[in-house]
Amino acid sequence: MSTLPSESEATAASSSSPSAAELNARIRELWADGRLPEERRGEYEALVLKWATALAHVERAA
Repeated sequence: MSTLPSESEATAASSSSPSAAELNARIRELWADGRLPEERRGEYEALVLKWATALAHVERAA
């Protein structure tokens, strides 16, 4: 079973911040060529923290 939220759950997240699905897509973009560029590590870490917070929000709402 996937731990990613469904589109409806992601849409239910606050409109003022990106959904877990949107954050996940941005994280995947950073790894598009199979590796994380060192100069983007800070961005990656920040996105992962935001993704975890958004996912926890979705799980609490369920």
